[in-house]
Amino acid sequence: MLNFAVMKKFVLILSVLLAGAGSVFAQKSKNHNFEINRNLEIFSDIYRQLDMYYVDTLDADTVIGWAIQSMLKQVDPFTVYYSEDNMDEFKTMTTGKYAGIGAVVRYIKKEDRVAINEPYEGTPAQKAGVKAGDVILSIDGVDIKGMPVDKVTTMLKGTPGSSFVLKVRRYGVKEPLSFKIVRENIQLPSVPYYTLLPGNVGYIILTGFTDGCSKDVRRALVSLKEQGARSLVLDLRGNGGGLLSEAVEIVNFFVPKNKKVVYTKGKVQSANTEYFTRKEPLDTVMPMAVLVDRWSASASEIVSGSLQDFDRALIVGTRTYGKGLVQAPREVPYNGSLKVTTSRYYIPSGRCIQAYDYRHLNEDGSVGTVPDSLTRVFHTEAGREVRDGGGITPDVIVKPDILPSMVVELAVNDVVAEFGNWFVAQHETIAPAGSFDVSDQDYAKFVEMVKESGFTYNKRGRELLKLLTKSAETEGYSDEARGALNQLDSIFKGNLEADMERNKKEIKMLLNDEIVRRYYYQKGGAELQVRDDKELKEACKLLADEKAYKEKLHITD
Repeated sequence: MLNFAVMKKFVLILSVLLAGAGSVFAQKSKNHNFEINRNLEIFSDIYRQLDMYYVDTLDADTVIGWAIQSMLKQVDPFTVYYSEDNMDEFKTMTTGKYAGIGAVVRYIKKEDRVAINEPYEGTPAQKAGVKAGDVILSIDGVDIKGMPVDKVTTMLKGTPGSSFVLKVRRYGVKEPLSFKIVRENIQLPSVPYYTLLPGNVGYIILTGFTDGCSKDVRRALVSLKEQGARSLVLDLRGNGGGLLSEAVEIVNFFVPKNKKVVYTKGKVQSANTEYFTRKEPLDTVMPMAVLVDRWSASASEIVSGSLQDFDRALIVGTRTYGKGLVQAPREVPYNGSLKVTTSRYYIPSGRCIQAYDYRHLNEDGSVGTVPDSLTRVFHTEAGREVRDGGGITPDVIVKPDILPSMVVELAVNDVVAEFGNWFVAQHETIAPAGSFDVSDQDYAKFVEMVKESGFTYNKRGRELLKLLTKSAETEGYSDEARGALNQLDSIFKGNLEADMERNKKEIKMLLNDEIVRRYYYQKGGAELQVRDDKELKEACKLLADEKAYKEKLHITD
């Protein structure tokens, strides 16, 4: 029989999505309202007939869930429906908090099990004695073999104060280990690391714009100034954004009160908002650089773009993602939530940096972008040219080194974690994070482990070679192309030992990170990164050259 409760739930959800609540989604045209009601009625009737006459029983949540997701794909990837069962994910995204053990897990193919990849320092997992590399055998007696990562993650989370027994297998230990762990509210660190670099350069890493992150940035900034910082680097690389209000608060640390940082424009009046700095700043003169990359998005672009428009900081790195859209949560019946795009945002110069047009796809279905030739020119307060339509273009472009494909494929291979397990069993302690380096002897052991694992690489090259060989056969050029194809085949097969020696520097950086995080956790990983950070070094160099810094920002004394 038709599940009327679920049917009602879906019609109510669609009503919020398409018809709206009250005046929020009111449309100008009666014809438009008719089209909405007509299509809702058609959908309802089709599902009713499927439920009554289809040969197999339908699962309403699954089928209608697919319909919802398909509908949302027609707008943009940032508009997301969270059912009651997924509200924990929504809360974690906005607050950075969740109740669990405080560890990242990963799937180990050879074991067909999930293992602890990295426990966070000071969390229940770390305090209980759980270590990176521990292979999970059971959770409260339930064998997790063959379970996907998301299922295991759900089992590890729960109500704060609740406890369970985690049983693991640890490398080098004969018998399984059991830990009684009490779940706690976990606050993901928004500022995992800050330090004073040589030359009195303050350095702050901000990983996300979660609720209260501006307070963490403020504490770090005040501490660095007390230590003698005379300039600052704010690292927003890989920061996908978050709360717009937190972005405004952070900008306020560096620009005067009553400055318009960002404003939004949407379909309805409630989506049109202006955001001003409301407090006295902490520092308006300290030379400053902001590090960005292609994964810096949304609130990261508001901060970097506003500081650029105010000529308050040099932006260093590569062009940002280009997300100029703002989302707001809307309640949905049955305790769900809809994170819906309600407006576009504009930074102080008046530009919107949205790069993707999700409503007008290319013929092949890909998302169209604004060509650089069609972007418009805007100006910073000092008259510097900046453009809209394609993210934030840095004032100083520093392209990161491109990792060889072999290193990229090693990074996601289980053999790196296996080496970490072996290394920890052999070394009780290691050098400080900032100076640690895998020895040549230990690197030789890793090469041996890679050979024994059967690791293969250049997978994409081999796939392309197969297509090229097939194409040559189809076109009748097999004989003429044989020599060239054989040469390419030899190249793509590679010489494992020779290639590992040629890429030794990059591979050792990968191994250093794996090892350091096992001893010094996230803070140690950040400290290690500083040592060989190309973009950070360039930013520090710019900040040290007062004349060049002022010239780039058009600052006059």
